[in-house]
Formats: sequence, structure tokens, C-alpha cells
Amino acid sequence: MTQQGDDNWWDKLYDESAPDTAPTASGDTLDDHFTTATRATTGPPGATPAPAPDPAPDPWAEAAAPTPVPHPSPPAAPPSPPAPPSPPVAAPPGPAAPPVPGRAPWEARQEGPQTFPAPPPPPPPAPPVETPTVQVQVPPEPGPTEPPAEDRSDSGSDLTVEVSVPRPRTGHVGSRPPTYEPEPTALPVARPGELGELVSDTVLDGARYGTCTLRAASVRGDSARYRGEPRRDALLTARFGHDETALVLVAVAAGSRAAEDAHLAAADACQWIAEAVCRSHARLSEDIRSGRRGDLKSGLHRLTDRTYGKLRTRAAERGLAPDEYTATLRCLLVPADPDCRTRVFFGIGGGGLFRLRDGAWQDIEPLLPEPAAVTGAPVVGFGSPPPPDVAAETEEGDRLTMDLGITTAPGPLVEEPVPPPAEPFRFRASVARPGDTLLLASPGLAEPMRGEPALARELAARWADAEAPGLAAFLADTQLRVTGYADDRTGVGVWEA
Repeated sequence: MTQQGDDNWWDKLYDESAPDTAPTASGDTLDDHFTTATRATTGPPGATPAPAPDPAPDPWAEAAAPTPVPHPSPPAAPPSPPAPPSPPVAAPPGPAAPPVPGRAPWEARQEGPQTFPAPPPPPPPAPPVETPTVQVQVPPEPGPTEPPAEDRSDSGSDLTVEVSVPRPRTGHVGSRPPTYEPEPTALPVARPGELGELVSDTVLDGARYGTCTLRAASVRGDSARYRGEPRRDALLTARFGHDETALVLVAVAAGSRAAEDAHLAAADACQWIAEAVCRSHARLSEDIRSGRRGDLKSGLHRLTDRTYGKLRTRAAERGLAPDEYTATLRCLLVPADPDCRTRVFFGIGGGGLFRLRDGAWQDIEPLLPEPAAVTGAPVVGFGSPPPPDVAAETEEGDRLTMDLGITTAPGPLVEEPVPPPAEPFRFRASVARPGDTLLLASPGLAEPMRGEPALARELAARWADAEAPGLAAFLADTQLRVTGYADDRTGVGVWEA
């Protein structure tokens, strides 16, 4: 019998409500216990017994019945409520194992590995969502009989509309995709003591002052990402001053591809030109708003020359040649005064300056001066023929100075090649129109803009709206890849309201 039957048997046997019986000579025999248990489970005499369920197989049936041990009757105890029946436990599916002779049934069932039903297969992955949506609550329009909105309580009648948010578009232009992967792969090597010289893969910045919106991004090229080389382009954005006299500077520098420390030279060039402009920003802002073009050009030329002088000094400190520690430098000055639309560009070296006007790109890069304008007129004493009344030559070819008969030794023979002339200074000041978009580009972006018309058309289509793109969208636009152009890219866009 079960444990539940045992509890009921003890409760019925020692129930205080049962009439007390006289002691018998042998009241503790097995027959007495059996008779009492039968009376407790079947109820009082004359009651109709309930149909009993099919008895479960007793695992102790095959074992020999134990010999009962006489024990004294326990004292009477107060009645306790019957225990709730235990919930039935479902048996595991599958045929039951046959009993093993001489072994308990549960020992036979525990032999061998247990088999569990296989878990259901995982659901298939959801397809990627190309266009995310956001929920926007739109209040319903009041009817002719409805009170004004301020008089109505919030009854939860606003409509919820899902609005699609386009993701930034990336990709490539041209007949085929580039060879390199579109995302970064390898990081540059880091060395102890040089962790401050590490350059991040991407730099993104933006601002809005006056009537213009600024977007700037610098991205490591595909080839540098693949080879684990640092980004050689440097980007710096800064604001000097306050209110309408403030001046915004954007500096873009590109180091030489063959130089090992090209990224350091580019960063130094941006930092030093920014420090020079910061010290003179009040005068520069006044010159821009007053339209003093000549003073601007000469002043910015001096600041740029000082920056390159510091680069040559740093190259000497590192034991490098001047051309091994240099960079191209292109800067843009934008006043914060909303009444001033003059935009000033200056710098040295290659790159690009473009303007998007009426849906078409214009290459407004300042033209380089003619060589004669750079070298100027011949200088006396450096190869030019002397005036007739100043010097003459003897029959041996020696030069006479001022007809005094004093000969001068011929000049030394120069065996080393003459260093190339310095890059000419570039300057342009122009007035922007409403709806214009100005693009200042490093060589890595200017070359595909000039060499791949599909890139220029795609950017013109994306930037045709008067509103400037967000930072993420501008970054995606500057990363439009073109086969054959894998250098670093840096672009600065200025949208005129």
C-alpha cells in the first residue's frame, strides 16, 4: 500500500471519535490490524464502497513477507487533517524495460544511457532589416465639433505611425568593385613608448555656425587597412573666439606615401598651423569681414611658412631629410558671422577644392603661377651677365669687378643636385551663394573626383538637397569606393543655407 494509505490507516486507527473498546486478550495480532485497516478504508458498515482503481503492481510482491514484530500501542494523538493527494507523475515515453531476476525494478531501469527527446530545431535567422522604422505619434485633427487641443484631455487617441529611416548608403562606383575589402582589417603596429603616436582609422566631426553647416571626415585608405599601416591623412577642426567674431578653422594634411613617419608630419602640420591661426584669429576675422584680401594673403602666407619651418626643424631633430618629414597642407577659414559669406582657402601642396552649384561641380583650385612669376627677374651675381660698366672678362675667362683689375676665382663646381623649389602658396577668397556646397579634399579624394566622373555625379546627386547630410551619411558618402584609388581620404564639406 502507498504512503498515503499508511497515513490514512494510522489516522483512522487512532481517531479519538471512534468508541473505546474493552481490552482483549490479544488485541495486537495481525488479524486485528487487518480488520481495523479494512474498516478504516471501507467506511462504516452499510455504506456503499467506491470502486477502487486498478491496483498498481507492487514491487514487493515477489519478496518474502517480513515477520511482524509486536509493539505496544502508542498513546492517542489529536486527529490531523488528511494530507493532500500527490499529483500524478507521468511516466517517460517508451516501452518499459523488462524486470531483471534478482534485482529491484528501479535498478533495472537505471542500466544503460538514458535517452531524452531531441530538442526542437532552432528557428531560422530573421532576414536583415535594410530599412529601420521608428514610431511617431501623430495627434488626430480636431473635428468641427471637437474642442481645441489644449482643452482636450489625453485620451490616448493619438495615432502611431511607423516612419522609415534610410540607412547611410555605401558601396562603389565604376564597372567593378575594388580589390580590397570595404572595412578595416589590420591595425597598425604599436610599440612601447610610442602609443601616443597611434592614429585612429576614422575621424568624424561637424558643426553649424552662421549660415553654413560643416561636415568633416578622414578615413584610412583600403590599401593601408589591408597592410596594417597608419592613416597618413590628418584632420583638425577648431573654433577660435566667441559670438560673431569667432573663426572656424579646418586643416587637412597628407603625409608622403614613402615616408615612415608621414602620419606624424601631417599631425604636426595641422597642429602648428592651428596654433598660429589661434594667436592671430582676431586680426584674421576682422580682415575677412572687412574684405582685406591682400592683408589676408600675406598674413596667411607668413603663418604657413613658419609651419613648414618647424617641420624642417623637426626633421633635423629626427635625423631625416626635409622631404622625408613633410606633408601637404590645405586649410579653410569660415567666419561665424551670419552676415559674412566669405570663405578663405590657403595651403601648400596637392589636393582639391570643388564647389557644387546648381547641381554641377566646379573645380575652383587656385591655378599655380607661371615659373617666371615664381623665380622673378635675374639677380646680379647668380649667373646673370653683369652690366657693361660694372664688370668685364679677361681673355682667360676670369671676371673683373668694377674695372679695378681684380680677378675673382671661378665659382665652385656643384655636384649635388639642386633641391627642387618649394611648393607655391595657394590662396583663394570667394563669396558663397545660398545653396552652394564647398568641398575641400585631400589628394586621396581629389584624384578620384577628377579621374572618375561617376563619383562626382553620385556625390552631386546625394548632395543636391539644400540640407546638409548627417555625420553618418557624410562618412558613407566620402567612403564611396572607386577601383584604382585606395589612398587615404579626407573631405570637408560646407553647406550654405
